[in-house]
Amino acid sequence: MKEDFLHYIWLHKKLDVTNLFTCKKEKIEILNFGQYLQGTGPDFFNAQLIIANQKWAGNIEIHLKSSDWYLHQHQTDSNYDNVILHVVWEHDVAVFRKDNSEIPVLELKQYVSLKELLKYKELMLSKTWINCECQISNVDVFVFDNWKERLFFERLERKSKLVFELLEVTKNDWEAVLFCLLAKNFGLNKNGEIIYAMAKLIPYGIIRKERQELAHLEALFYGMTNLLNMDFQDVYFQTLRSNWDYLKIKYKLVTISNGSLEFYKLRPDNFPTIRLSQLAVLYNSVQNIFEKCISCDDIQAFYKWFACSASTYWDTHYNFDNESTRKRKIISKNFMDLMIINTIIPLQFAYSNAIGKDNSEDIMKLIRQIQPEKNAIIQKFSYFNIPSKTAFDSQSLLQLKKEYCENNKCLSCAIGIHLIKN
Repeated sequence: MKEDFLHYIWLHKKLDVTNLFTCKKEKIEILNFGQYLQGTGPDFFNAQLIIANQKWAGNIEIHLKSSDWYLHQHQTDSNYDNVILHVVWEHDVAVFRKDNSEIPVLELKQYVSLKELLKYKELMLSKTWINCECQISNVDVFVFDNWKERLFFERLERKSKLVFELLEVTKNDWEAVLFCLLAKNFGLNKNGEIIYAMAKLIPYGIIRKERQELAHLEALFYGMTNLLNMDFQDVYFQTLRSNWDYLKIKYKLVTISNGSLEFYKLRPDNFPTIRLSQLAVLYNSVQNIFEKCISCDDIQAFYKWFACSASTYWDTHYNFDNESTRKRKIISKNFMDLMIINTIIPLQFAYSNAIGKDNSEDIMKLIRQIQPEKNAIIQKFSYFNIPSKTAFDSQSLLQLKKEYCENNKCLSCAIGIHLIKN
């Protein structure tokens, strides 16, 4: 049994409240179960009880065993000074406040029905993938749809944390934030952190000054990521290195020092040489990119802006000084979708929060125009008859799996609660 089951019992009043007694046989009447906090401090805030004809107002703490109070060091934490009832599954030790008065204890196992226990155990029994895999497809559509919307915005809340961290680093320069986020996205999983580090090292004022010269942007990106440290006789390479030497001195730039860009096991179209050139072309060719991105909810407009190809040299190369079959290295629609999902929408969400505006409807409109992602998690949900029709579905399901299913947080999940109730 887990503590969250006891939270569920108390929150949803799944106990016989008509005849409750403390472990010292004092009558308990519950006037208000309290507010469920799910944060630091006691579990339920501002409850109201009558214990032995004495009215109490304060907080309630829930544990599996009474002794967990001392295990969690609550006796030294002033946040727990106003606990008026200790709700436990098993009472094994008396707990005292700082003034040595004993905290009343309610032992739940005497008041929870066998039916509730069986439903909980059925849900929590180990399955092949997730706890509710045999039941999830039977969940009421209204419940599931509402929960997916909550999950989607939870995921956006998590992603937007990086936006606000960058705002502090860039001194509230939203254009610089967008540049860093796009750079990270262009690096994908393999090179995202290094290209992100590169973007943070370049003062965005340099991008503003040099964006009219594509050769300067490319030299800047390749130079900062140490791709120009080799000695090729290729004319294009020599031009880039010459430009880099000039820019490095002009702006007193320092290259990234930790890690190097990876090529191994990447599809050639995802080589960092190609992605960095595409990023440079994007900033060279699209004006007012932040203003465009922050207010648009039309997927076709994004496809038009982001339809950039690497510079002409890369039509016949994947690496410097090594020719390949001619092919335009244009940003694919799938890659653009990833940019919109992982960069543009979190930025829109964070920006609207920062200016006190609710743009949730615009975000929902945009995300529902994008095809769902294809990965092992989404495929597995589909196997259990939970398909993804749009990126809204796939993003919601990714949040469900990673934040709830993998952590066995069934009793914090609308699906788990619905299944137990029904």
